[in-house]
Amino acid sequence: MAEMQEKAGFCALIGRPNVGKSTLMNHLIGQKIAITSAKPQTTRNRIRTVYTEERGQIVFLDTPGIHRAKNRLGEYMVTAAERTLREADVILWLVEPSSFIGKGEKEIAKMLPNKVPVILVMNKADTVSKEDTARFLSGYRSLYDFAQMVPVSALRARNLDTLLDMIFSYLPEGPAFYDEDTVTDQTVREITAEIIREKALRCLDDEIPHGIAVSIESMKERPGGDLMDINAVIVCERESHKGIVIGKGGKMLSRIGSQARRDIEEMLEMRVNLQLWVKVRRDWRDNELMVKSFGYNKKDL
Repeated sequence: MAEMQEKAGFCALIGRPNVGKSTLMNHLIGQKIAITSAKPQTTRNRIRTVYTEERGQIVFLDTPGIHRAKNRLGEYMVTAAERTLREADVILWLVEPSSFIGKGEKEIAKMLPNKVPVILVMNKADTVSKEDTARFLSGYRSLYDFAQMVPVSALRARNLDTLLDMIFSYLPEGPAFYDEDTVTDQTVREITAEIIREKALRCLDDEIPHGIAVSIESMKERPGGDLMDINAVIVCERESHKGIVIGKGGKMLSRIGSQARRDIEEMLEMRVNLQLWVKVRRDWRDNELMVKSFGYNKKDL
């Protein structure tokens, strides 16, 4: 019997903000790479993660939630999502279980490239009945000619094996792009910065996190290899925001740092001495040079 030819290809995840793209990707590869929070636009950059098994390799491309851009950072995020769609061998379009198909979904349908199979993934299907799930899926059939449709629960890891089977069925045959131990193309510094930003998103009020960026100033391992010193800056857009990020007596900054340190230590498998500072860069999201300086450069897409 002939050996099964391995497959390898790119799978883009798209959808409106906060539908669970990063949570789904993290569960599919079995490791946390993309940060998650209940706030929209948590993912700002295009993140590659790699899933490898005996059938072959899937390179997942997690994209920022598609939304109407209001500043230079928003323009970068939308561009990242659009370019990712053109590179994909298969697209996963994540939606939430609802009978309402809004303007945002209709705009996404217009962006989808021709000749690339699109799988509609109805996430959070565990929150509604099977009857409602079937009805909601049926409502999307008039919006786009989907290759397949599947209900899943990313948070509870339900129906993910079926989803993987679907993805592999559309990938081309060929050698892997990355070695089997690779799980992401992000650097340790990039992941560290994102972990800190995730904790800030989760700890702070709704108005502030969108105006936050994190810059890793230094990461240095001490002799002996059991402790990493990390100096990082949380950047915000207003002096009033700076006070909120720091908190009374520094409590909020300490809380963010404590939560981030635990995740960073787990990732690095060593103790971490994390020092955080807060700086103000007024309206940085509308300043092209500052947007680029924080790693959001369209030329890198």
